Amino acid sequence: MKRYILILFLFFSVYGLKSQSKSPEPYVKPKLVVGIVVDQMRYDYLTRFWGKYGNGGFKRLVNEGFNCKNNHFNYVPTYTGPGHASIYTGTTPAVHGIIANNWYDKTIDKKVYCAGDENVLQIGTESKAERMSPHRMLTTTMTDQLRLATQMQSKVIGISIKDRGAILPAGHTANAAFWFHGKDEGVWVSSSHYMNELPKWVVKFNKSDAAEKYKKTWNTLYDIKSYKESGTDKNDFEGFFKGETLNVFPHELDKIWDKNSGFDIIKTSPFGNSITADFAIAALDGEQLGKDNITDFLAVSFSSTDYVGHAFGVNSVEVEDTYLRLDQDLERLLLALDNKVGKGEYTVFLTADHGAVQVPSYLQSLKIPAGYFDTSEFLVKLDSFLLKKFNTSHLIKNISNNQIFLDHDVLESNHLNVEELEYAIAGEIIKYKGIAEVYTAREMKFNSYSGGIKKLLQNGFNHKRSGDVLVVFQPAVIDYNKTGSTHGSGFNYDTHVPLLFFGKGIKKGATYEQTEITDIAPTICSLLGIAFPNGTTGKTISAVIK
Repeated sequence: MKRYILILFLFFSVYGLKSQSKSPEPYVKPKLVVGIVVDQMRYDYLTRFWGKYGNGGFKRLVNEGFNCKNNHFNYVPTYTGPGHASIYTGTTPAVHGIIANNWYDKTIDKKVYCAGDENVLQIGTESKAERMSPHRMLTTTMTDQLRLATQMQSKVIGISIKDRGAILPAGHTANAAFWFHGKDEGVWVSSSHYMNELPKWVVKFNKSDAAEKYKKTWNTLYDIKSYKESGTDKNDFEGFFKGETLNVFPHELDKIWDKNSGFDIIKTSPFGNSITADFAIAALDGEQLGKDNITDFLAVSFSSTDYVGHAFGVNSVEVEDTYLRLDQDLERLLLALDNKVGKGEYTVFLTADHGAVQVPSYLQSLKIPAGYFDTSEFLVKLDSFLLKKFNTSHLIKNISNNQIFLDHDVLESNHLNVEELEYAIAGEIIKYKGIAEVYTAREMKFNSYSGGIKKLLQNGFNHKRSGDVLVVFQPAVIDYNKTGSTHGSGFNYDTHVPLLFFGKGIKKGATYEQTEITDIAPTICSLLGIAFPNGTTGKTISAVIK
């Protein structure tokens, strides 16, 4: 009997171990995750230009991956800094603290930049303007969590024309973030937050003609007569390059180079995306990304789409041509990933940091309600009201990002009640033309909103960093030039952006269920089997994962 029991024990022990060894791991380990953010990409750019896209870029991601068709930002304001931070932290500005690109810092009585850092040094240029780091972002990112999960063995690289588009996604612990310094240099740079000197492959790239080759004429990729998805090339709703007399193709960048700050003009052309793709592909070899079984992360932001959108507007031929050329750059990047990392060995997501409004002057020409808001005129009118009602001047310290900051020192010295002043301002300016809604800081702090614009404002409201009164413009009313597009609101044209997943561990399919930008980080972390960023408020999109 004892011998029989011993045989059974040995059998089940071996069988159990064998079964255990065959159990599937509850996570996926791609060799490389690639996060792609297209700056200022409205969702309808995916569908509007679909007929002209090739099969290897956007169409490949959609047809072979998972398409979240009803994906939105869930906070205000919808700007580049908050957008990139929210994508990678899985939470909103209320938590991660990046409330805008630039904001008034109440604690030091100074305007600050989301990635600016005077305590680091620029690397790769003499320009002190490139002293940057992620120190103002208060939470971890999915890239930080990957580094922590692998005992810092995973390599994380951030790349973008814009510094904030590289730095915020790369996170606090990245191996490197690289961004483009134009002017008279045309080089990729970094800061001492990451390194003491540029890697040899970056130095080699900068010394090549990589940027110089884009000093050329920008003409349409295809016959301009075929650009039926856009308005006429010549119109009253687009801006100009300095040195041009007409806002039409071709744009001879080489002839107006010096008048547009040299290499900076590349940013406001599709060539800015092309050199970003060039650099990202060089980084695959230069940083040996995806070369072993420890997952690496490449965060790439294509920023020229934003520069072009601001200059020429949503309905311009320039925007359409920029996306058709970006489609080709995406195809180049995906093919490089196939060849250098391996088909089926990497995972990609693609989204945007915000959308954009149709040019209000164009909408007005079609008799659609739209308009422009004059902040200078608004401030004069509001100051006059406050002086009359409270018999005190200089009560307003700053107005920025549609928020009013009161001077609390002046309030205190004049024995004025903050809440009374907030409500007085709200009651006054709601009457002004172009303003739809007004909320006070007290309402943001002590109420809990479940939906609508109030919820978006609350998700974007940081108790320490945001203002005392929050202003919401009417739809398609902006404080901007009368040419070109901008963004920042909580309306669908700014919040509805693409979200595509593709590659290892990703299902093929689509959903019309609403997803939110803060869902991306927990979804990727769930796929990888790692901890969520420490401020995450989003949820895993389970339909995406195999």
